[in-house]
Amino acid sequence: MKIFYAIQATGNGHLSRATQLYPYLKKMGEVDFFVSGNNASLNVPFPVKYKSKGVSLQYSTCGGLDYLSILKGIRVPSLVREALQLPLKNYDMVINDFECVTSMACLIQKQPSVQFGHQASFRSPNTPRPEKEDVLGEWIFKNYARSTQYLGLHFQEYDDYIFPPVIKDVFLKSEPSDHGHVTIYLPAYEKSCLLETLKAMKGIEFHWFLPEIVNSYREGNIIYFPVFQELFNESLLTCHGVITGGGFETPSEALYLGKKLLSIPIRKHYEQKCNAAALNQMGIQVLDDIDDSFADIVKVWYQSPRVAIEIRANQIQETLQYLSDHYPYRKHKQTEESALFI
Repeated sequence: MKIFYAIQATGNGHLSRATQLYPYLKKMGEVDFFVSGNNASLNVPFPVKYKSKGVSLQYSTCGGLDYLSILKGIRVPSLVREALQLPLKNYDMVINDFECVTSMACLIQKQPSVQFGHQASFRSPNTPRPEKEDVLGEWIFKNYARSTQYLGLHFQEYDDYIFPPVIKDVFLKSEPSDHGHVTIYLPAYEKSCLLETLKAMKGIEFHWFLPEIVNSYREGNIIYFPVFQELFNESLLTCHGVITGGGFETPSEALYLGKKLLSIPIRKHYEQKCNAAALNQMGIQVLDDIDDSFADIVKVWYQSPRVAIEIRANQIQETLQYLSDHYPYRKHKQTEESALFI
């Protein structure tokens, strides 16, 4: 079997998940990866056969999406040309982790596909939303990467096609500990937005992961780290708590490891607001923004008892078996075979 796996690299989470899935997918057949977008910073252990600039996210200085810059970066003729050129008919299975070029290619080339990932969970009305739903955000969920079939991942199983999050092997095989530090990963916030506030909290040590850092170093109560997977995994395993955005992978892993979590979703990012709503339902503290009260909030959060939440790890082999059993190519082939006898 030949498998085409499309990844939207608007963050590290999609690539991290593909890394965990790759050994299992290789047992199913030959896998070619297509990576679209340029927001991710991870080095991946799998071969990337196709690349695209795709659609990338652009951020304001301190924690918000910059929609004007995002729109300026979209080159529709290039996306259509790439969709026409992708050789999807050479593949038996197309897996799409919320990537628009592949979705367009499947539509043009009349090829079935399955959207597999966190965003697929929002096809269900049961998946948590904020009090005020966003019309554009809901449209993006439904249309940005349309597929023939959907298989979602989320903190909890809100519907019968939604499965638990994919957790890294290193976390499944390790025993977490508490060395007292707080791990920070807030890619939408530049260093200047938080530096003075963090420095003022001298009683707390922070492990701050920033894309511009090349080598780790300490300044006072802050240790700066590059965004390297191994360094982040070690910090997360041994931290007291995590301060991160409203993404999916890092909060899932923090909760699986039993860590305290403080979530600050990116402003104007509807998916992250939806995730924050889910976390809030589970008892996790969520901040809409970082303001002058942030230091006091962090100090209270650091000292407060941990909210006990059980997150199950995805059974990857079972999930991929479900994907294979429900993949639309079976219906597609049955239709073709039936047509031979008409």
